[in-house]
Amino acid sequence: MNTCDLVDHYANEIQVAECIGLKHYGKHLRFSGQLQTLKCFEDNSLLKKIISSPSSASILVVDAGGSMRCAMVGDLIAALAVEHGWRGIIINGCIRDSVALSQIPIGIMALGTNPKKSSKLDLGEIGTSITFAGTQFETGDYLYVDEDGIVVAKRELIV
Repeated sequence: MNTCDLVDHYANEIQVAECIGLKHYGKHLRFSGQLQTLKCFEDNSLLKKIISSPSSASILVVDAGGSMRCAMVGDLIAALAVEHGWRGIIINGCIRDSVALSQIPIGIMALGTNPKKSSKLDLGEIGTSITFAGTQFETGDYLYVDEDGIVVAKRELIV
């Protein structure tokens, strides 16, 4: 799925994220699927719980408040995600283990890297509407990611 083609065909039905600052870190630069949302700040315990279980969604979109003070995903969580069938993770925050993540067969986008682990207090909100990158993400939406950007739609799109 090419995001440019989606924009050309579905301009009135989609949102295009403002990807300023978001970079690719996983091995897969192209990924798509239905998304699930998580809002958590400097605490990845709920993220790990979600990723550790199979889901009908295939991409986790995490609003970590744009924090650059700690990492929300590293190689162990990414490996769990692959094991449980997730295709991608987009984080409004940081990752760690960037070299290892580049070899894991999953799409991962984040604002940057930080070697510090997050706290583990089970704080956050699963399935809530979140907004970052000028885009509103809702559990159940469809997400399309490639080298050119991120497109969000309320339904599955076909080109």
